[in-house]
Amino acid sequence: MNVSPVSRSIALAGWLFSFGALAGGSNYGIAPGALAQVAGKVREWPVPTPQFARDPAPGPDGNIYIAVMQGNKIARFDTKTEKFIEWDLPPGARPHGLLVDSDGIVWYTGNGNGTIGRLDPKTGKVTDDKAPSGGDPHTLVIDNDGAIWFTVQGGNRIGRLERTTGKITEYQTSGGPYGIALDNQGYVWFCRMGADKLGRLDPKTGQMTELDTGAGSQPRRMATAPDGTLWVTAYGTGKLLKVDPQRQKLVKEYPMPAGRRGGPYAVTVDGAGRVWANEISTDTVALFDPKTENFRVITLPSRNVGIRKAIIDANGRYWYMGSHNGRLGVIE
Repeated sequence: MNVSPVSRSIALAGWLFSFGALAGGSNYGIAPGALAQVAGKVREWPVPTPQFARDPAPGPDGNIYIAVMQGNKIARFDTKTEKFIEWDLPPGARPHGLLVDSDGIVWYTGNGNGTIGRLDPKTGKVTDDKAPSGGDPHTLVIDNDGAIWFTVQGGNRIGRLERTTGKITEYQTSGGPYGIALDNQGYVWFCRMGADKLGRLDPKTGQMTELDTGAGSQPRRMATAPDGTLWVTAYGTGKLLKVDPQRQKLVKEYPMPAGRRGGPYAVTVDGAGRVWANEISTDTVALFDPKTENFRVITLPSRNVGIRKAIIDANGRYWYMGSHNGRLGVIE
């Protein structure tokens, strides 16, 4: 697919907006930018191995990295050449989520073999650390000190990995922990999808508290805005939830455009504080402006996309991976 490169003017606008921004969005270590205007232009590329490719993440090199779960690979999309490269992972790893640290090292959750894996793209070398209780590591984020936090959905745990030593500490919980985010005070928040609650872990004490999100809400994923607000997709009720982490309070619920059956899934926040949430049942992405409290719906060009994770890069572009149709996309 031949497409023109992103204009320098748009990229410059993104960098200007992202300057000094906190590493919010999904706590991937890359401060999300913000386009001066979202044109709503969508482009997509088929990935080499489409077997349930999912969960894109930006790297410090400006490229996009992807977990290919059933294909047992990590892929990288070069945003300049628009070419892909892939690396094989250990048999049975089944990568679910991933992120790229400031050194360019890719960290992934081995959902199939109970590990947190490490890929050095320069050498292709892969190593991993076994979670003490095994299980199915799910989604991961990185804190300001460089520690990696992750959920273990079926194992009902939250884990913390020290990158330098490989030491993993686990914290028991319940409700099938799914999405995870860090607030601006350093507390770890996670979606207890099966319990209709959010969990909150104090890393200093190991103490956990919870916040009820309502019967049938099924909170799925969450993201931190630059102002510290937490935004949560309520998959079961078709709503976007606004949470004040300091007061540990659900502030407001916003019904999403597609209604109760839309299936709000991935959510992230750009450097301007705009919330991007997809509705997996309708192949749309809803852009929410907290200032006006209005949604703008962007319809994707392909059908049966299956966005399960999306991210804002340093230029403010929204990157998504269609796990159902095997296409990487960007909205700008």
